[in-house]
Amino acid sequence: MEAYKTWIRRNKDYVHSLESLANGLTWLLPERFSTSEIGPEAVTAILGIVTAINEHIIDTAPSERHPGSADPSSFPYGLCISALKDLETLVEVVAEYYYGDKKWNFIAVTEAIKVIVRLALFRNSGYKMLLHGGETPNVEKDSDDTISQQRIGGFPGPGGHHGQNPLAFEGRALSALSRFGESARAMSDPTWIQRIQQQRAIMEPPTSNIKRPTLSMILSEKGVNGALFVLGEILFITRPLIYVLLIRRYGIRAWIPWLISLSVDFVGFGFLSHVTKSGTVGRDQKFHLSASEKDEVKRRKLLWALYLMREPFFGKYTRQKLEGTERLLEPIPLLGTLTGKIVELIIGAQTRYTYMSGS
Repeated sequence: MEAYKTWIRRNKDYVHSLESLANGLTWLLPERFSTSEIGPEAVTAILGIVTAINEHIIDTAPSERHPGSADPSSFPYGLCISALKDLETLVEVVAEYYYGDKKWNFIAVTEAIKVIVRLALFRNSGYKMLLHGGETPNVEKDSDDTISQQRIGGFPGPGGHHGQNPLAFEGRALSALSRFGESARAMSDPTWIQRIQQQRAIMEPPTSNIKRPTLSMILSEKGVNGALFVLGEILFITRPLIYVLLIRRYGIRAWIPWLISLSVDFVGFGFLSHVTKSGTVGRDQKFHLSASEKDEVKRRKLLWALYLMREPFFGKYTRQKLEGTERLLEPIPLLGTLTGKIVELIIGAQTRYTYMSGS
């Protein structure tokens, strides 16, 4: 296993290219979106899980890690969520083939497991916003802090110098002389080691002992805004499960699951917008989003477009527009054929809950 990890980390660019090619070719597999597509979906799920494992191996490489990144010894939440998402489509196809409409029971169980894992990640991360549903670690990057941590005694530390900076070479030389002097002193006076260790313990910040925020800390510091932020994230995490449970109750073509799911998304996003918008009143209690969190907010807005692809809206409106476009472009050589293939893929993908769930 260690040999495989080493190979993946050394050839990560080649691995990424190969994975992208393989995942793209799965859309061209025969019998895709047919009644007997268990084989193609199994291939797709296996490729997705292998891709997630490879990404986890690359992200946890010692040379690739940075302060605040996931500890390789901790539970791999991102890998677990990615694997569940890849398996969910296979579970849906197999359940539909053998049990028909009872497939929603199996999908509900899968969504419930994802909710449990995401809630655990949300808590263990200090109640930070989940990026890509928890597949991407939410690590705040502050260039100023990084630079200040790299400077020791006014000189750039290892890896902190750029170009031919004479101060960098002088700093490294002084550091080497200092270490040599400490080693010589330790040889003659063993108690010197203890004094040096005590001084370093005082001067170095205890980064490993930083406590992650708890729910009580967030509520006490942020007040109502803290409660709304946590509630908004919980709504975003549990929305797919609520949607599936409502489909089990009312059916896929009923408007109630569609409307309630959309309402949950709007309410959760409304809470998030309220606690992050700038203002002079209660400014200290507002949440300041990092660049990655702002990108996540944009991604969640784009996910609303999937409501156009979900029943019953798709069957009543979207599908008619797609088929009308196909008929309009059909007489045009090449373009008509390409449009027909795209519409066929869209309609086929729409029949799968997991492709349009945004979960």
